[in-house]
Amino acid sequence: MLPAANRLRSSKDFARITKTGHRTTSQTLVLYACAKDGQSAGPQIGLIINKSVGGSVARHRIARQLRHGIKEHLELFPSNVQIVIRVLRPRDSYQKDLNDLATKLAQNFLVSA
Repeated sequence: MLPAANRLRSSKDFARITKTGHRTTSQTLVLYACAKDGQSAGPQIGLIINKSVGGSVARHRIARQLRHGIKEHLELFPSNVQIVIRVLRPRDSYQKDLNDLATKLAQNFLVSA
């Protein structure tokens, strides 16, 4: 479970990040990242998992997997970064894609920021 300070909740933030943020993709996931003004307690993470991925139980299982997996990568990002993870299609495990995309996005984001 992510701490409350690391959760992204505002629909305005989701829209801003997905439209203007840095993006990296795989066949199953898309990660967006965008810096926000001011300081925060750490990077904030939000998830987008459409109904096309599966039923409620499947989507919640995927959300738990992704929240647990991204916790390892929070230290890669500056504290003012907001990240949105979009799931494109169902899969048994997203860990490899999440590791690859988070590392790639962190490198690209830090170089351009």
